[in-house]
Amino acid sequence: MLDAKLIRQDPGAVRAGLAARGKPAETDAAVERVLALDTERRAAIAEGDALKARRNAVSLEVGERKRRKEDADDLIAEMRQVNDRIRELDTGLRETEGSIDDLLLRLPNLTHASVPAGGEEANTVVRSWGEPRTFDFQPRPHWELGAELGMLDLPAGARVAGSGFPLYTGMGARLQRALVNFFLDLHTREHGYTEVEPPFLVTRESMQGTGQYPKFVEEGDAYGLPEDGLFLVPTSEVPLVNMLRDEMLEARGLPVAVTAYSPCFRREAGSAGKDTRGLLRVHQFGKVELVRFERPEDSWDALERLTGQAERVLQLLELPYRVLLLAAGDTGFSSAKTYDLEVWAPGVDRWLEVSSASNCVDFQARRANIRYRPEPGAKPEFVHTLNASGVALPRTVAALLENGQQPDGSVTVPEALRPYLGTDRLVRP
Repeated sequence: MLDAKLIRQDPGAVRAGLAARGKPAETDAAVERVLALDTERRAAIAEGDALKARRNAVSLEVGERKRRKEDADDLIAEMRQVNDRIRELDTGLRETEGSIDDLLLRLPNLTHASVPAGGEEANTVVRSWGEPRTFDFQPRPHWELGAELGMLDLPAGARVAGSGFPLYTGMGARLQRALVNFFLDLHTREHGYTEVEPPFLVTRESMQGTGQYPKFVEEGDAYGLPEDGLFLVPTSEVPLVNMLRDEMLEARGLPVAVTAYSPCFRREAGSAGKDTRGLLRVHQFGKVELVRFERPEDSWDALERLTGQAERVLQLLELPYRVLLLAAGDTGFSSAKTYDLEVWAPGVDRWLEVSSASNCVDFQARRANIRYRPEPGAKPEFVHTLNASGVALPRTVAALLENGQQPDGSVTVPEALRPYLGTDRLVRP
């Protein structure tokens, strides 16, 4: 959530920052409405404070008159009017503050100065790793390889739950488990994260805390259980961030670094008809998530380290990848700066996003009220939150199958994964 004080003090900078994301007319109108409501709020507070001071003074004067056995009916009548007006102002103030909060919840984060303006076309490649493999045969897509190897049964998944819900069998299911264990071991043993097993259902307050409510929910991308007031997790970022909601953290305990595996559920309502083959765009998928809570002065260096930790996964899996700095219009709602990691998939002849690493600065912490004291007795400040996929499974599996495929239809397993999978090659059953 943006700070209303920042909008009041420098509305021009806020407008410019939001305009970089696109839709300036829409965000300008929201900023103007926040400013108007904030003026009303401050006027109501000032009038209320003055009336409360008058009520206190009148109350003392009524007491004095009564002690002197003098008539105080006029003052009592005035006090009744003052009390009525204070109640009226308090009711209006609550409504005004609710309207301000609703507007602020719908405004995205401001992007960092290093983030280019524009949409997807303005994304920039900042580095790459590995060389795409050259083939002396025509590489095949992962859905063909997975079906022939007895790993992937998409028709069965569709029978069970509909399209977009893949079903893994045999070595496919074992590969999912092996990848999750490999990711979690790497991040806990080498990168210093504490493993968490979070709930896979979350409240609306939790979705709001990380920025998925109201936008993600209202756009139809969330799977919800209305009768219970719960949502299936779109990413374990939601429970991991909210496990510290309304907490005052100890400065000496920062940073806090946690990781978790969870299934993730997304309707992808705005992507109908896109990437419907194979594992490129699904409604349920596994992902290992990395979340960090940092001091504000440390968060930008932490973003670079976090991105490198997600990159390390791909390096050990021997997958060629590139790192993109996303432009403002392609940056997620809660993020101030995001790097995407994309792996090369020769079977579909394209780059596939498998991770996003983001610094949300104090945007989520302000929504979820996560603070710390820089030193004993100091004024509390909001922490900065960061997150990255470490990494998502479906497209990683697609890239592993397509990059490791051999002329006989088998697939070579990367060396780092072999102890987890128990084999160096995937073959037809």
